[in-house]
Amino acid sequence: MNAEWAPERETTPAQAAALIGARFPRLRGVPARPLATGWDNTVFQVGDRLFRFPRRAVAVPGVEREIAVLPALAGRLPLPVPVPDLVGEPSPEFPWPFWGAPMIPGRELADSGLPQDRRARAAADAGAFLRVLHAPDLAAEFGDRLPYDPFRRGVPPERAARAAERLGRLARRGAWERDRAVEALLDAARTMPEPSGPAVLSHGDLHVRHLLVDGEGRACGVIDWGDLCLADPAVDLSLAYGGFAGPARRAFLDAYGPVAREREDAARVLAVMLCAALAEYAAATGRAALLRESLEGIGRAARD
Repeated sequence: MNAEWAPERETTPAQAAALIGARFPRLRGVPARPLATGWDNTVFQVGDRLFRFPRRAVAVPGVEREIAVLPALAGRLPLPVPVPDLVGEPSPEFPWPFWGAPMIPGRELADSGLPQDRRARAAADAGAFLRVLHAPDLAAEFGDRLPYDPFRRGVPPERAARAAERLGRLARRGAWERDRAVEALLDAARTMPEPSGPAVLSHGDLHVRHLLVDGEGRACGVIDWGDLCLADPAVDLSLAYGGFAGPARRAFLDAYGPVAREREDAARVLAVMLCAALAEYAAATGRAALLRESLEGIGRAARD
């Protein structure tokens, strides 16, 4: 069986450079350097820009949402986000849209090596960012262009079932040891209600790969908006529990504002599922730093 992240179309650096050069003459001849790879997209650096190419057809609607919404949204947010300003339309050479944007400097939190006792600044920045993103006026302005929680990430029983499956596979391959706190959280999630309240504008997939940090330990960007949607705030607040602990988590929540208990519970369950998914991906693709961070995140999410 193919892995969930197996590409339907793999874009090489040479192919990316040719596609970009054909569509944008001023970039003709500029090499494309591999920058990052995920489940759904491959990213290249071309000069001082990044270009994002879908790897799977399921990612195309998300790419289209990024192109449609991010240029208008970016100026409203307190951290940099990608601003697609060079759009490659589908063609016989590449059947899906792709886009280019100015580079955002920084490293994924997952790869930064930033220890928990130095994460409070990034956590506070992330909490303040989400406070703005989740403001009612943004949901009212952009909501009619977006689906509502299409992967049902705000529904704890469904996320818990997926998390348990992933943790079982990780345990069978010897990558994860059973954790009573995690198992108790997932057991409780079977009867957890879906959080109630108005939907907000949601990144939709906010985890340690999508928050960028700089050398001073500050958050400096939020990337990969392919799951942009309307959702309960819990969907984004999962980062507070999977990415941060102790004083860093308190700094996040102080900057964000009060979080109701049912929303916290849903965010914790989703954090376990997202970290388990990242751990599976990291274990299969040989990404040691991401594996270590993701396994730690599973445990963090179940503890105060």
